[in-house]
Amino acid sequence: MKSRAKIKRLAFLLFVGVFALIFLQESKSQDYDQYHRITQPGLQVKILSVTIPQDRRPVVTFSVADGAGNPLDINGVTTMGPVDARFVIARIKPNETQYTAYTVRTQTGAVLGTVEQATTDSGGTFTFLSDGKYTYTFRTALPENYEATATHTVAVGASRNLTAFDGKTYYDDDTFTFVPAGGEPQVVRDVVGTASCNQCHDNLGAHGGRWNDVKTCVLCHTPQTADPDTGNTVDFKVMIHKIHRGAELPSVRAGNPYQIIGFRQTVHDFSTVEFPTDIRNCQKCHSGASQQDHYLNQLSRASCGSCHDDINWETGANHGPGIVARSDSTCTRCHTPTQAPGNEFDKLSVAGAHLIEWQSSQWPGLVYDIVNVTNTAPGQKPVVTFSVKDKNGNVIPLAQLDRLALVIAGPTKDYSQWWSEDPRASATTDDKGNYTYTFNRALPTDAVGTWAIGIEGRRVVKINKDGEEINYRDGGTNVVKYFAVTDSAPVARRAVVDIAKCNACHDRLSLHGSNRIGSVEHCVLCHNPNQTDANRRTPDVMPAETVDFRVMIHKIHTGEELQNKPYVIYGFAVPPAVGTRIDFSEVRYPTDRRNCEKCHRTDTWLLDRMPRDLLPTVTPRGFMNPTKPMAAVCTSCHDGVDAAAHAQLNTTSFGESCTVCHGEGKEFSVRKAHSRVDTRSF
Repeated sequence: MKSRAKIKRLAFLLFVGVFALIFLQESKSQDYDQYHRITQPGLQVKILSVTIPQDRRPVVTFSVADGAGNPLDINGVTTMGPVDARFVIARIKPNETQYTAYTVRTQTGAVLGTVEQATTDSGGTFTFLSDGKYTYTFRTALPENYEATATHTVAVGASRNLTAFDGKTYYDDDTFTFVPAGGEPQVVRDVVGTASCNQCHDNLGAHGGRWNDVKTCVLCHTPQTADPDTGNTVDFKVMIHKIHRGAELPSVRAGNPYQIIGFRQTVHDFSTVEFPTDIRNCQKCHSGASQQDHYLNQLSRASCGSCHDDINWETGANHGPGIVARSDSTCTRCHTPTQAPGNEFDKLSVAGAHLIEWQSSQWPGLVYDIVNVTNTAPGQKPVVTFSVKDKNGNVIPLAQLDRLALVIAGPTKDYSQWWSEDPRASATTDDKGNYTYTFNRALPTDAVGTWAIGIEGRRVVKINKDGEEINYRDGGTNVVKYFAVTDSAPVARRAVVDIAKCNACHDRLSLHGSNRIGSVEHCVLCHNPNQTDANRRTPDVMPAETVDFRVMIHKIHTGEELQNKPYVIYGFAVPPAVGTRIDFSEVRYPTDRRNCEKCHRTDTWLLDRMPRDLLPTVTPRGFMNPTKPMAAVCTSCHDGVDAAAHAQLNTTSFGESCTVCHGEGKEFSVRKAHSRVDTRSF
């Protein structure tokens, strides 16, 4: 009996234990679900206040949250992913225009020996206040005589490591400006707007991505900091100018590379950087900031000499007529912010010296229009009515143009052929100022669908620059007109790239000696799947290279990241002489190439959106020749042999099977592969 009772007790205890285990597991599952429900990707960090106690070690109160605003545990215990926050404190005195950081370190190099550099604080103390709210007490103490009435700024740069959960690390930063003694801050350096940088960089992220706002950059990149290994300053106003002028710096052209040696002795060589627009466009960066006119009004030898780095201020070499400038205070004796009346290219003014010719009031401009196209049946010679005027609407005689061409291409389903003719000699004119030209060459007898005509040209114009007349090429924005050959109505060529997106970086995309300006529609007339640079090469530099737009543009923008380098195109020259050799292997794309819509129209980069009957690309230098349309696009960036082999294995004589795996909704869709969550925040 005792044994039976003992068995019953054991059975009861076992039942209770199993029930408890199930209950705890269910409770844990519910907690786990709730935990995941309230913890999202992303990171938001915000400085709430800063105080300077008696020990002069700044205390920063800040908050951290995920992308949905839910509070985070910086240790990553009660919420996913630890948060690493780093802090800088700097000040600007009332009579200064740049910060000086209190948080510094020493660094030793071969050129300058041991130097002091601005950096983040280290060894400070974090204190938990409440969910998502903390204080950070600096280890660095401000000097005993620090200027309590000066403007001070604290910056935080934070990262949240979620690589174990979604493979990403998220970043955010923030600044807090205050006066320790109380009162409103009087001076803040705000010369360049981050949004201006992100026209090209989309999104700006430095030192691993932690710092992504210019307002944080200028706290450490100050005149107090230099690279001891090269002797180069990393003062923001100097370093950024030099980086962006890059290959065009006088010092680089003279054979001296521009380098900064950074963390763990990593060499950053900016000598191949090419600014994607005219470097004189100061407003490209100096916009969207409260002090965006600073470059006009606050002249210094350091900022001006960063681009014009062949000037010797002590001797006056390369400074106008050899004028010595031993102090910044002398700059304004000659250089005014804006032009003298009636002299827009006043070279002694900052604005006049940096004025771009096509933005001048003297620039007459070319404005094209294709009014009509008739006689467009197969085998007929098209008749084109067009106009050429200046920007004020005045008709321009064709004899004033040093080049004019009507480019015809077709069919628009996928251009396979083109030719151009010069209408200047035989075009007739009417009383409205329109010109009419009949093509010498007829449309093919087997022409089908819709075809297109584009217009291009240029003339030489004289611009008065500070009393000297200089010749420039004046070209107009290309215009394309579609006409039906066998279609019932014209069908335009598919629009894939938005020229406005090109010009976010390039400002005014202009190529081929000002003949091709501001129109992707026009570019693709010639840059079609059958086009190569064969007629610009001599036998010793064969085989030819494709210049198909969808391949060429991807390869150019991939640049230094290409595996199969060099990517070289031979440009215009008179055969049989070899053309100009253009090597794009060192192009540095300024943002993440996975952001396809940086150039593309919405979703036009998806394989599912590609028509199935596009032409293969003639690729004499490719692993395959010709290369099927989808493979041609994908292997223009993914240009290694592995990707080519993968594409070939999934291609047959009657088509490509790419969308089976890479189509929308598939496990390896292009959208997923190019997924680019903004890891700055969420």
